[in-house]
Amino acid sequence: MSEQPRERAFAQVDVFTAEPYRGNPVAVVLDADGLDEETMRRFAAWTNLSETTFVLPPMDPAADYRLRIFTPAEELPFAGHPTLGSAHAWLAAGGTPRGAGTDGDVVQECAVGQVRIHRDGDRLAFAAPPTIRSGPVDAAMLDRLVSGLRISPDQVVDSHWVDNGPGWVGVLLRDAAAVRGLDPDAVALGDLKVGVAGPEPAGGATQLEVRAFAAGAGIAEDPVTGSLNASLAQWLIGEGVLPRSYVAAQGTVIGRAGRVHVTADDDDVWVGGDAVTCIRGTVLL
Repeated sequence: MSEQPRERAFAQVDVFTAEPYRGNPVAVVLDADGLDEETMRRFAAWTNLSETTFVLPPMDPAADYRLRIFTPAEELPFAGHPTLGSAHAWLAAGGTPRGAGTDGDVVQECAVGQVRIHRDGDRLAFAAPPTIRSGPVDAAMLDRLVSGLRISPDQVVDSHWVDNGPGWVGVLLRDAAAVRGLDPDAVALGDLKVGVAGPEPAGGATQLEVRAFAAGAGIAEDPVTGSLNASLAQWLIGEGVLPRSYVAAQGTVIGRAGRVHVTADDDDVWVGGDAVTCIRGTVLL
């Protein structure tokens, strides 16, 4: 059982935007020590955001903190915008990385292990974790995706498992306009977590349009999705579809203006963006 309710430090951070209320918000309980899982789940359902996180003392001596991540319906082993938003809130609350004397990276512990978060001025970027499932989807899954997205098979350029914890399957369409035009059937998609991407014409400010559908996790459409963008980058950069540095747009259709900055170096794919704290105070838990 949780200890008696008390006031705990809390922040709500808008991620993948420098302009408040145009990205993807995450609720961050900064002092979650002593909370049980039932309380975490209940609070995450109450916030009704795509994710709510709970910052805990690390069990890994190399980590700065441990993070648990919940949607309104389930716990996730990893998620991108909650990682960046929680790191932003932790730093703003006075957190000091153990490696402050070296590279200054924040080390987050979560269910997939360590996740490194690099600071470049005010912008944070996480190193994409390895996928736990990859490779082309089979014919039956492709049929299900085509039906659920309400498109014809010839509109699909490629499809691939891009699961780095949440369970994503990726679909590449011919262009960004086709992605923005989707009107998926949530019932047909069922419990699938589907990320769809399409390239923009050359010369624009963004190179990719992304949408994420996860109705089975309580999220009809996620505004901006770090984990999905991470695994899409690993797939599409690896296939030569995208350059090693690009900016993806997400949330356009639902009134957001998320911008995800992706850079691949010799060792990692880094997924970053701006973040801004919109609410700061305490929560009774």
